[in-house]
Amino acid sequence: MNKAIFLDKDGTLIPDIPYNIEPDLIRLSENSLEGLRKLQEQGFLLIVISNQAGVARGYFEEHNLAGVEVRLGQLLKDQGIQLNDFYYCPHHPEGKVKEYAKDCDCRKPKPGMILKAAAKFNISLGDSWMIGDILNDIEAGNRAGCKTVLIDSGNETEWELSKIRTPTHKVETINEAALHILKPIKETFGDEYSVS
Repeated sequence: MNKAIFLDKDGTLIPDIPYNIEPDLIRLSENSLEGLRKLQEQGFLLIVISNQAGVARGYFEEHNLAGVEVRLGQLLKDQGIQLNDFYYCPHHPEGKVKEYAKDCDCRKPKPGMILKAAAKFNISLGDSWMIGDILNDIEAGNRAGCKTVLIDSGNETEWELSKIRTPTHKVETINEAALHILKPIKETFGDEYSVS
């Protein structure tokens, strides 16, 4: 079976610009590239898992997300990193666009997107990780059976903690997350697998 790193997009993989669909404004988060490279070298698939309620709220149309996916894939490819897939939930129960205004199984903190990716790629969820910047990301990962890392960048403001919303690790960057994820490999194989 495969293993994966499920990555929240806004505030984790890229800086959060609310409801942005302009590809030219997308940049990769600082202190993420070396960690992503090392994780991929160790066989982890890299899969984006993103709530995109802007569709349901009528801020942009669903087809606009295709440009975002292409831009992210290209930015990572330019750094020698492959994005294996991109999942998003366009729904919100309070949405203004009727076809998207629903309580679905894919919107985080529900684990639907992770479970869909796991089925497609034959992923062992117990060997996989969800990395995100808010506790809804952590809950989705925990519900799916993954281990979890919270990027504590100030984006989580409510801190409604419970067992299902408690991360395995709390860090400040993706590079730091990779250190924790790869620590057992480093202990076995040495400093070749460290992340700067």
